[in-house]
Amino acid sequence: MDAVQIAGLAPELEQYLVNFDNCFVRSEPAAHMRTYVKGQLSDLPRKSIEPIAVSAGTPPRTLQQFLADANWNQSLMTETVQRTVAREHAHPHGVGLIDESSYAKKGDKTPGVKRQYCGATGKIDNCVVSVHLCFATPSGFHVQLDAELFVPKDWAEDRDRCKACGIPDDVAYRPKWQIALDLHERARANGVPFPWMTFDEGYGLIPEFLHTLDDRGQRYVGEVPSNFVGWCNPPKVRPAGSRRRGVRKGPRSKTPQLTGDAAVSRVDHLCNYSRAFTHQRWERFHIKDTTKGPTVWEAKAAIFYLKRDGLPTRAHWLIVARNVLDYQEVKYFVSNAPAGTPLEMLLQVAFSRWVVERCFEDQKTELGMDHFEVRNWTSLRRHLAITSVTLLFLARVRQKLRGEKTGGDGEPDRVPGPHGGQCNDRYLVDVPMLPLRAIATSGRGPARDPAQKCRGGAVPPETKAA
Repeated sequence: MDAVQIAGLAPELEQYLVNFDNCFVRSEPAAHMRTYVKGQLSDLPRKSIEPIAVSAGTPPRTLQQFLADANWNQSLMTETVQRTVAREHAHPHGVGLIDESSYAKKGDKTPGVKRQYCGATGKIDNCVVSVHLCFATPSGFHVQLDAELFVPKDWAEDRDRCKACGIPDDVAYRPKWQIALDLHERARANGVPFPWMTFDEGYGLIPEFLHTLDDRGQRYVGEVPSNFVGWCNPPKVRPAGSRRRGVRKGPRSKTPQLTGDAAVSRVDHLCNYSRAFTHQRWERFHIKDTTKGPTVWEAKAAIFYLKRDGLPTRAHWLIVARNVLDYQEVKYFVSNAPAGTPLEMLLQVAFSRWVVERCFEDQKTELGMDHFEVRNWTSLRRHLAITSVTLLFLARVRQKLRGEKTGGDGEPDRVPGPHGGQCNDRYLVDVPMLPLRAIATSGRGPARDPAQKCRGGAVPPETKAA
């Protein structure tokens, strides 16, 4: 964008923000919200309350009160964002993205702060963690739909500490996967269609999380850890009301029961040794282009059954993918997609999860999502809600400009990266869900092919579920 285009966005921004005026009882907080959004869109190096207020000629205390004490509805603001996305940006191949973000903070007063794993620093650090639900489409549109702060268990058990920073009495500890399910349920209630959902193994390792999505009729492709368990060949199940084989007398079972050897196996063992995988060829896919060259992965998929209440579920997919440049980099995915779903589609959804990192990068480097310096629960939640509003405006402007202007080769111009430079990763960032391209089909591969391990070697014993 040039200076003329940027200057011309002021009327468009004002027209956009009118959609959120119903969140405010009075005109003053609505005006403060406009000040906050414009500050996030500005070129200020630091986008916390004080720099934004000083730049706008507003007393910092006024913006502090706007976030902490003013009478306005941030839940309605989030609902308006979601209804706008549902009404104007729904897509038959849209993907919901679940992930968490962290913010390194000093001190112990920020709500939810403690020493825990911090993705921002890549280590155990003093930080705040929030769970996010984002949405992406094949056109490159990506936006944050909702976010919720994670309250650690030791915080929830210390009600005096919670009271000091304004955490309500009804806010208790919830695992991150339960927060993610609540975000998904709220967005669907506001009409956001999720043809697909995807998430990393931090959520995929929880069977209850997967079962709940399946019960909701939500299709997903989620990463799971290598020690996730299930079956490629479903065990036999004795129906309720029957007796064990060979037993003529005695009580009948009141519930279905597994028969014979029904031990589950780890997914890495299944992918390495099960006939469902070893009798397949690896199929190669061009995932994306980077400055270091194309990223290519090989993949296989087979029918997979999860364990639920001691019994096998309906048929799912188990997908294994490995980087052709580093066979040690292996990912496992589970999906409840229907039979006949192409492997390309499953991988397209699985690898679209990387788009959520772009959402976080845009919000942190461009909008100052991690610049907050508040110590109040309400202020922090409102800061996240307003950041979603601002990101949606950026996404709409970017989509509009892509439609208006194309490069010399007929393709959309590159969108500037979060640091002002050109994006290097075109498939992931510019067109995050461009259909994957199968480029070759290899045989059993070189000697490092994990499928070769089963030749002449003992098959590992079945392992019981943890």
